[in-house]
Amino acid sequence: MKLQRKNRLRATALGALAVSGALVLTACGSDNNSGDGSTGGSGEKTSAASNIKCDDAKGQLRASGSSAQKNAMDLWVKNYMAACSGVEINYKSSSSGEGIIAFNQGTVGFAGSDSALKPEEVADSKKTCKTGQGINLPMVGGPIAVGFHLEGVDSLTLDAPTLAKIFDNKIKKWNDPAIAKLNDGAKLPDKAIQAFHRSEDSGTTQNLGKYLGAAAPSDWKYEAEKKWPAPGGQAASGSSGVAAQVKQVDGAIGYFELSYAASQDISTVDINTGGAAPVKATSENASKAIAAAKVKGTGKDLALDLDYTTKAEGAYPLVLVTYEVVCDTGNKADTLGTVKSFLTYTASDEGQKVLSEAGYAPIPAEINAKVRETIGSLS
Repeated sequence: MKLQRKNRLRATALGALAVSGALVLTACGSDNNSGDGSTGGSGEKTSAASNIKCDDAKGQLRASGSSAQKNAMDLWVKNYMAACSGVEINYKSSSSGEGIIAFNQGTVGFAGSDSALKPEEVADSKKTCKTGQGINLPMVGGPIAVGFHLEGVDSLTLDAPTLAKIFDNKIKKWNDPAIAKLNDGAKLPDKAIQAFHRSEDSGTTQNLGKYLGAAAPSDWKYEAEKKWPAPGGQAASGSSGVAAQVKQVDGAIGYFELSYAASQDISTVDINTGGAAPVKATSENASKAIAAAKVKGTGKDLALDLDYTTKAEGAYPLVLVTYEVVCDTGNKADTLGTVKSFLTYTASDEGQKVLSEAGYAPIPAEINAKVRETIGSLS
């Protein structure tokens, strides 16, 4: 089992590194090499024609937000700009909170957020959208992986109550009886747990909080907010920063989107949901959980209600959905055509297929059909 796990992770990581290498080569020909986490370039056509429709796209489109979708956005931007010569998409990977602030300040055409807009954020958006308001378009799904680094331990199972106590600084040693009970026969060291969380407002943090609050209500008493709520632990910036710390520190545990674990060969926790067997963090298993989501938004808003307490066979419950936040009406005339063209591609069969290939979970077809319809109606 140990060898199989290592081989699986290594193969996934090599695939991710191959993608990363392709992006580096693209960036070398780009006008944007600032290293600030942005993606962009000259838009020079470098690939055969695809089904991407450039329509009224033109000039530069700035967007920012969720770091969880960065790896998907990198691929989308690369493919789109190869097909649409003269168009530049610049997505700055920061955090969901920063993306929404930028959107409501009118400095970006759309924002990426791992949680739906709050009522007060919708109210703020009306200043930018003028005749309309901000809405949520679910575009990227996937598991929130709980990565760990524990020398001599390659496989680890935890449940929601135990995760809650670890991140709340209540369980402090790796050989704690609660962990040992879930990992019969494992040689757990008498080593301090070093739990890492996001330093900035993060939709990934909020989704972790929603999961813990729903699946372990007796052990996680905090409201699900973008700001990290619990005492103790150590902070790092972005999903990439948390993943880097877990990779480097023996005894570490943290949370981030699965592709960060795959690209850095970080072992991930299997979650005991109370079902027949612990569930691994894979895009396929996340898809099983996301498929049960219901639309809770009204009008053109497509915010989803996720079931974090599912015990369905093979369904990984710790999931997130990243939304692209746009104006339903009142979009800026100079970027509207590009916003609609680009998001039409990301929501297309071709765009969603990219997600599967990059370790994400595509949005369920029934919901995605509504997303496409809404994109077409943006004005």
